[in-house]
Amino acid sequence: MKKLMVTGVAAALVAGLTACGGADSDTLRVGTLSDSRPNAYQENGTYTGFDNELLRAIADKEGLKLEFASSDFSALLGQVASGSFDVGSGGISQTDERKKTVAFSDPYNYQSLGIEAKPEAGVSDENSLPGKRVGVVQGTVSDTWLGANAAAAQAVRFPNDAAVVSALTSGGIAAAVFDQVSAEDYAKKNPGLKVTKVITTTIPHGFAVRKGNNDLLAKLNDGIKKVIADGAWQKVHQQFEPGQPVPADFKSK
Repeated sequence: MKKLMVTGVAAALVAGLTACGGADSDTLRVGTLSDSRPNAYQENGTYTGFDNELLRAIADKEGLKLEFASSDFSALLGQVASGSFDVGSGGISQTDERKKTVAFSDPYNYQSLGIEAKPEAGVSDENSLPGKRVGVVQGTVSDTWLGANAAAAQAVRFPNDAAVVSALTSGGIAAAVFDQVSAEDYAKKNPGLKVTKVITTTIPHGFAVRKGNNDLLAKLNDGIKKVIADGAWQKVHQQFEPGQPVPADFKSK
């Protein structure tokens, strides 16, 4: 199932032509990420990852059709708010600031972060970050967390995870802050990188929709309840986040 991949301004232009389903009014246009493993990424021409496969399971329950396209995280919520995308999917944390722009589905996971660095960088936790160049994806919770917890660090903002990892492995930055599961995946695939601290939060992840699109929001919320109840949530979680515990809220009853 090969999908069209567009980014940045191109995403907005193409999406604008096919907003809310384009030629097929029954198809939801989903804005997602192409490189944020294991939450949302592209592999062999298909958008996959925990968030996107969970959304597919929800769509099956609700009789919805999906069409995925890529965007930078910093642009995604604005594109949902404008109607360029019907749904935003990609480990999006439900912060009060973001709720001013879009509406969110019920929670389907919780946010946790990981500080990542090479051992020789001397980074163990947030107290090690002041004075160092620290990479984050612009507009993410990692970006906000860094400003609140290590204001004396030099935040270096990138458009996507791949750019952060590249700078980290090349020595352009001393450390980075990612989603925990993403940080652990990057450590496995890049010898020399290590997750030095995990920060757990109670901030929920949710699918983003345009404010006022209450019918779609209701379908997503109904689908979330169904995939939790029948164990589909846990199957997708096991596929993409096998080392992470299942929060009590998402265990099948």
